[in-house]
Amino acid sequence: MSEKVIGYTAGVFDLFHIGHINLLRNAKAMCDYLIVAVSTDEHVKNYKNKNPIIPYDHRIEVVKSCKYVDVVVPQENGDRMEAWRKMKFDIMIVGDDWYGSEKWQEYERQLKEVGVKIVFFPYTKNVSSTRINEILEEKRQELAKKEKELNELKEKINGEVLKNDNSWQ
Repeated sequence: MSEKVIGYTAGVFDLFHIGHINLLRNAKAMCDYLIVAVSTDEHVKNYKNKNPIIPYDHRIEVVKSCKYVDVVVPQENGDRMEAWRKMKFDIMIVGDDWYGSEKWQEYERQLKEVGVKIVFFPYTKNVSSTRINEILEEKRQELAKKEKELNELKEKINGEVLKNDNSWQ
C-alpha cells in the first residue's frame, strides 16, 4: 500500500477568482491530500503593506468550501520550513510568478533537503485580486466623475429654471 502524497499551497485568496480555482484544481491533481494555508489579515499587512479587501474569517470559509481542498490552516508568516515542520507535506505548489526569485531559490534549497518537491504552476494571466481591485477603483473613479458632471448639470438646469421662473414678476 502506497503512502498518500500530501500537498501544500498558500495564499491570501482575496477576491476569490478563477486563478485561485486553477491553482487549487492543479494542486489537488498533484496530491492525495491538499492543505491550503490562507494568509491572516496581520500577515498580509506585514508582507504586502496593505489590508485584504475580504476579512480572513470570510476568506478561510470560501477556501474551505472549495471541493479541491482537504484542510485549511492559517498562514501567520511566510516561513515555509516552519510550515513543513508542522504539516510534513511532500509537495509544495506555487504560482510561477515566484519562479526564479531569490526568496524561492532559498526555499527550494531548504525544502529539497527534507525531500519536498516544489511545483510551480502557470499563473493565470490577466487575473489577480490586485488587478480586480484596480479595475474596481477605475470604475469608482469613472462613476465619481459622472456623478460630478450630473450634479453640475443639475445645478445649471436649476439655475436656468429659477432665472426663467422670475418672469412672473
